[in-house]
Amino acid sequence: MARREVIVLLFLIYAVALVSANKFTVGDEHGWNPNVNYTIWAEKHKPFYVGDWLVFYYQSGQADVIQVDEVGYNKCDASNPISNYSKGRSYAFQLNHTKNYYFICSYGYCYGGMKLAIKAQALPPPSPPPKAHKSDAFSIVRSSFVGSIAGAFGLVVAFWLF
Repeated sequence: MARREVIVLLFLIYAVALVSANKFTVGDEHGWNPNVNYTIWAEKHKPFYVGDWLVFYYQSGQADVIQVDEVGYNKCDASNPISNYSKGRSYAFQLNHTKNYYFICSYGYCYGGMKLAIKAQALPPPSPPPKAHKSDAFSIVRSSFVGSIAGAFGLVVAFWLF
């Protein structure tokens, strides 16, 4: 592997560790199928954040996943899809923007409730670190020191590779 590829790989590993997207199986154990209340499912799992993944599992040839606008969602109308996925038995969709997302099944099951509305929110800011008591001071210094050493090691490796 070339030095630049190693650096990119190290950076990606570091970035993945910092980002914490969630993966949601739409419908949980029921999957993307008729006779599931997806409004209740969404309420149970919210909030949804930018970067989260929705994974739709369905029966091949018996369902699809159509992303529509709010009008298409309310009317169960797939004639103007934003995206359409019907291949295979699963579909993974990442929530990339802060907005409302709407999905329906165009096989006629939408009228029975096979539709999903999700609001993706921006990630909240990280929580401030807990206030330390005098007895915790050593553990905080130790963890900060270990983190600094790990970060410095990463920088040394990066510079060494150039």
